[in-house]
Amino acid sequence: MNSNKIFRPADSEDAIAGTGLRHAGAVHANLHAPELIGHAIRREEGALSSGGALMVRTGLHTGRSAQDKFIVDEPSTRDGVWWGSINAALPREAFQRACDYVRGYLEGQELFIQDLYAGADPAHRIRVRLVTTHAWHALFARNMFIRPPTAELAAFVPDFVILHAPDLALDPATHGVRSSTGVILSLEQRLVVIAGTQYAGEIKKSIFTVMNWLLPEQDVMPMHCSANIGPGGEVALFFGLSGTGKTTLSSDAARQLIGDDEHGWSRDGVFNVEGGCYAKVIGLAREAEPEIWDASHRFGTVLENVMAARDGVPDFMDGGLTENTRACYPIDFVANASPDGRGGVPRHVVMLTADAFGVLPPIARLTPAQAVYHFLSGYTARIAGTEKGLGKEPQATFSACFGAPFLPRPPELYGAQLAASLARTPVTCWLVNTGWTGGPYGTGRRIALAQTRALVNAALDGRLDDVPFRVEEHFGLSIPTHVPGVPDTLLDPASTWDDPAAYARAAADLAARFAQNFETFREGCAPEVREAAIRPRAS
Repeated sequence: MNSNKIFRPADSEDAIAGTGLRHAGAVHANLHAPELIGHAIRREEGALSSGGALMVRTGLHTGRSAQDKFIVDEPSTRDGVWWGSINAALPREAFQRACDYVRGYLEGQELFIQDLYAGADPAHRIRVRLVTTHAWHALFARNMFIRPPTAELAAFVPDFVILHAPDLALDPATHGVRSSTGVILSLEQRLVVIAGTQYAGEIKKSIFTVMNWLLPEQDVMPMHCSANIGPGGEVALFFGLSGTGKTTLSSDAARQLIGDDEHGWSRDGVFNVEGGCYAKVIGLAREAEPEIWDASHRFGTVLENVMAARDGVPDFMDGGLTENTRACYPIDFVANASPDGRGGVPRHVVMLTADAFGVLPPIARLTPAQAVYHFLSGYTARIAGTEKGLGKEPQATFSACFGAPFLPRPPELYGAQLAASLARTPVTCWLVNTGWTGGPYGTGRRIALAQTRALVNAALDGRLDDVPFRVEEHFGLSIPTHVPGVPDTLLDPASTWDDPAAYARAAADLAARFAQNFETFREGCAPEVREAAIRPRAS
């Protein structure tokens, strides 16, 4: 192999055009999966599993480095950014020093470049050029984003560039960052710099942040959700944080999958931002999630931080490296995936929470104002074993719009977009608890996946349209009194507890947490949303 050769499609422009790189050594542009896997094996970046997936490890960082994320403070975007702990400001001068440092490093490395789309709707897509030093990260991006037809690569000009140097440590004193890691976004220069972390999720989430900035200006609502299509063409959205079942519940053999994580909602309908899936696979079992299981055992899939036996068989039960084990694969590895990543205007919006306090009902119908309130709240609960540093008690988590780390604009703006979208067409909204019943984590039991599927399917199929509902007293939620195939007692969380007084105390405590969290958004919300807010009951 000629180390000075640039590998690129015939008649294409220079593979490093638009990146700011002046020269490069060996550059492998737009290689397909088999070639990238071959390079990854050659470079000892990973090994093949017994099923053919590429197994890799990300070292120190097994998840996002939230405190190392920055947006460059630039005049043209300054007034629109939601500044604070989520979007820390980096001065332009510091960013320029970091860019020069990263570019100088990349110019001396073997590089892998991928030209890809973000956005399945051509009217709202962007062109992304990734430059990375790792073949497996190039494969990750190729799996995750939309792969242009070969004929379109010759004229490809990137709208955004990602300079990816996972093995390069930044200098906080010189580059203005917090540590040796930096995930830095310049909206004005349309540039992302990622250094000091091998965790591949930073690549996809940086572009989702970009789309969260761009789409509202196009009257499109960006969403951290999964989406699928029913037999009659009806579209359902599934909002939810990690561990709530967003990917699992949208991967249904009876419905066509649009996408599992990031979407846009325009006046014409829903479209996938991505072209692949990034499924959490800790505890993955074939019986419960056959689509994800099958995709995780295919050549071309990347298994991130998944442990394996000596024979290369993945052990999805082993969280020895991290509970955040992942499988990254093209969406067409899912048999019933939408071929174009698009669907009509949503008919149902499902908001998922894994309530570890055991007080929310397994399903409730929301008014549009309640839906906006719960969207802004973005509630779930974390438990010991899912993250380092958590104690024995559940920890309530509120992540605005079910994706606060990826919001470059204020959450109220996205809440107003949801309200406007719900007002344009008939949409039924649901709150689904995939967490605990009969008591909190450690006392109660987790609601069975089969029961959650039965509840969700009944809602999406219209079988709850004529069922009586009652309003429970703590959260103002409308609960069905009967769902076929599900015990009536499960529907009323209070009745599943042995101690009614203990349930009332736990429910009041969670209601107070909701109320305290909402104070952050109250002033920026419409009156009807403020009226729909949860209020703790007087003792």
